[in-house]
Amino acid sequence: MSNENASPVTVIGLGLMGRALAGAFLKAGHPTTVWNRTSVKADQLVAAGAHLAPTLADALQASPLTIICVTDYQAVYKLLDANEPSLRGTTLINLTSGDSAQAREAAGWAEQHGAHYLDGAIMAIPSTIGTPDAVILHSGPHSDFHAHKATLEALGTVEHLGPDHGLASLYDTAGLTMMWSVLNAWLHGTALLRTAGIDAATFAPFAQQIATGVAEWLPGYATQIDNDSFPAEVSTLETDAHTMTHLIEESEAAGINTELPRLIKAMADRAIAAGHGSDQYPVLIKEFTKPSHNRQGQR
Repeated sequence: MSNENASPVTVIGLGLMGRALAGAFLKAGHPTTVWNRTSVKADQLVAAGAHLAPTLADALQASPLTIICVTDYQAVYKLLDANEPSLRGTTLINLTSGDSAQAREAAGWAEQHGAHYLDGAIMAIPSTIGTPDAVILHSGPHSDFHAHKATLEALGTVEHLGPDHGLASLYDTAGLTMMWSVLNAWLHGTALLRTAGIDAATFAPFAQQIATGVAEWLPGYATQIDNDSFPAEVSTLETDAHTMTHLIEESEAAGINTELPRLIKAMADRAIAAGHGSDQYPVLIKEFTKPSHNRQGQR
């Protein structure tokens, strides 16, 4: 049911995520206009109270705030280019997945077309949209975010990262590398323990404890990185490298894949060769900030 005091909003793109976004706005009482190239995807939303705009131009003009969530940035341009007059004065929040360069380019495009623009990243799955578990990142002018923050909070936990339009995409990809790294480390450990008859379900709680414990180190390690000073308060990188060798040898003996620990060991070896063996583990940031194109073919 709509709330006369709630700001109207338009949602363009009604895939699984787009429908979840529109549904959350409706549930929060916002008059919600929707548009999709295939209009049948709007049926359930219309039944719940959404207004299906007959054209994309009508959808853009229906609300001061438009959320777009489509396949990619080219689809954004393809849809909106033909409706340039309808963009003037509106605030466009692009929650389409892309990279930081695309986000900054889109911000320039939107400015040329007279629109206010925020780029965003959805750190959630559709079923969590509308709950605090759904984190939606935004980047761009703070004034544009602040003007619509109350409306955006219908989607979940909203955060503004700064005026650089590329920050939401960068945070998104930084989160992805955390996710894949944690999962891959768990899979490697699981493969190792399975050789001794330990199943994944038995190992998972112990792995959670390790992951949580390591996560608690991050603020202190961040201080070392930001200060560019890496005193060995826990152990030296050289000591850590010895345990990496142990992991590789144990994996080889068990007959499982050693690519992941060998990759980590190779980076540590380079840092030690550069004179950082007596520093603490975060000194590896110096390796991570180097381009990798000159390392192809190394083992």
